[in-house]
Amino acid sequence: MERIYTIKLDNGASYQVRAAEELNLAVHDPCVVRKDFYYDFGTIARIGVALEAGKGLEMPVVQRKADPNDLNNAEANQGRCRGAMRSAQQMVEHLGLPMKLLNAHYTLDGKLLTIQFTADGRVDFRELVKELSRALNTRIELRQIGVRDESAIHGGISVCGQVLCCCRFLKEFNSINVRMAKDQDLSLTPATISGVCGRLKCCLKFEHEGYLELEKTMPRRGDWCECAAGRGRVVDRNLLTQEVTLCLEGGNQIRCRREEIQILPQDKNRQHPRKSNERKSAPVAVPEQDARRNGRERNSRQGNPPGKRDQRPPRQEKPQTPPQQPQNTVPDDSTSQPAE
Repeated sequence: MERIYTIKLDNGASYQVRAAEELNLAVHDPCVVRKDFYYDFGTIARIGVALEAGKGLEMPVVQRKADPNDLNNAEANQGRCRGAMRSAQQMVEHLGLPMKLLNAHYTLDGKLLTIQFTADGRVDFRELVKELSRALNTRIELRQIGVRDESAIHGGISVCGQVLCCCRFLKEFNSINVRMAKDQDLSLTPATISGVCGRLKCCLKFEHEGYLELEKTMPRRGDWCECAAGRGRVVDRNLLTQEVTLCLEGGNQIRCRREEIQILPQDKNRQHPRKSNERKSAPVAVPEQDARRNGRERNSRQGNPPGKRDQRPPRQEKPQTPPQQPQNTVPDDSTSQPAE
């Protein structure tokens, strides 16, 4: 019967393999793995579940536990990796490629050299692969990784005092957004929600579902609650300790546990209790509203249906008369001549 194992290489990369249970592999045991066309060397990092018959045939297979000869070859390959990194760095500077080389890994038989690097965008490294393959006389594989994978390889201590989650147990980096930080009542300052890699912390995604469960029974900020000391508004809360801070009507603030308070209904008591008992004053009439009301009353007297403007007959325009021609004021010649 076979079982799934997670093997870790000397460059920090890891992948899953299958091995027979007769090998009795344990964590930190060095082993030799058959993968594609070459043999690789690594150590067991995690023991997984048992494989069913006929499944997982495409996974690499552990051939045996590493013997002293395999350990010597692996140590010699680490020295070759340092020389390959120096040559690759010189070629990157010569070609002017915007990339940062991280590490190199030789397979146990030396047939493949894998170099990991980071870059802001896509990099055309075809010319670099040709020159490296010609100089080192082996097959070259360049693999671009993200800043989260880089932090997982190098490791470190987070602000919580623990080893980085991505270095310990998180192997898949899911999508993380700022909404998760809001659901956990965290400050949205970049220094608070960002990890050592400069991206959003992986624990925001890992702990998000747990915070959603804790938030279901907790009141929100601004809700009115009632406790033994009186009625007050929620000004702060702590989801982990299940405690809220209430600002009472008198202005004092007290801290209560969730089981010590009662959330008041939203429709009545989320507004200030003093204002809820006040009588509502009649709405003040606006001149425009008066005009509309008068128009509706006029329509009802004239028999028009309500909501329509009064139907007045159209105005009849007066016909335009043609302009009169000015009279001739010049006297006739017959009347203007003097009598003889």
